[in-house]
Amino acid sequence: MTTQHQEQLSHESDCHHDSGHGYLDHKDEYLRRLRRIEGQARGLQRMVDEEQYCIDILTQVSAMTKALEGLALAMLDEHLSHCVVRAARAGGAEADEKLAEASAAIARLVRS
Repeated sequence: MTTQHQEQLSHESDCHHDSGHGYLDHKDEYLRRLRRIEGQARGLQRMVDEEQYCIDILTQVSAMTKALEGLALAMLDEHLSHCVVRAARAGGAEADEKLAEASAAIARLVRS
């Protein structure tokens, strides 16, 4: 195996493609979602500061939670379809590591 080919496999198994991490293809969408979530957090702070009704605040907490869960699932999908697939194709310890990493991330999401 040539050094160039080894570097390419190493680059791919580190969860990158030509433009970087797999999620970079949708970076603008993720940033838009994060800005919306940030706005929701500021809105929650304002609601508490203005001493608004508890149920109204809880409703907004629920909306923000759903937005974060949606972002997390989208990022997980990107990780599985790019990073894990590339590592699985390469095989070996890196594939085992990426699968274990993905499994742990899924477990964290399920527990949250």
